[in-house]
Amino acid sequence: MTPLEITPAEQTALESSLLDALNPLAAALRARATGLAEDQMWDAPPVDVTLSVLAAWKVVDAEVKKLTERAANTAGSYGASYEQLGAAWGITRQGARKKWPEAVNRTAASGAESGSLELCGGAAVLTHNPSSTRWYWTGRAADGTHGESDGDSGHATKEEAAAHAGAFLQAHRTVR
Repeated sequence: MTPLEITPAEQTALESSLLDALNPLAAALRARATGLAEDQMWDAPPVDVTLSVLAAWKVVDAEVKKLTERAANTAGSYGASYEQLGAAWGITRQGARKKWPEAVNRTAASGAESGSLELCGGAAVLTHNPSSTRWYWTGRAADGTHGESDGDSGHATKEEAAAHAGAFLQAHRTVR
């Protein structure tokens, strides 16, 4: 089994979880489309019910694509190459570059001292001050809150600055 394959038990659990998450969305979409109560979703002709489920999967598919791009961009901001992104997704380096053209910062990849982080709907920029050998971050979280490294002390490593920025973005995410 390759790392990208899942076991039959994992497949069953995944399908069950996805269906559990999808049913309320499908019922809400059908209720809005028909004006009927959500609990009446299944009291319709099978073709109408299945079309409502299909519409809900389209919404989920769009959200998964956004989350996938965010994960690729975050991995790239931590220094992942297109080759690594492609390997994780089961595609070539060129395929990864085409799928996520903004994921790998070419300037950062060429040795420049900066980086970025996208997490929980927010973003942060990591910068290195060569004269002090310290790393700093500044960012705006999903809820609109601005944050930055504490004072003049900065952080010893890029990873440490990214961890602090990530904690800030996580703490100020928006809840749907």
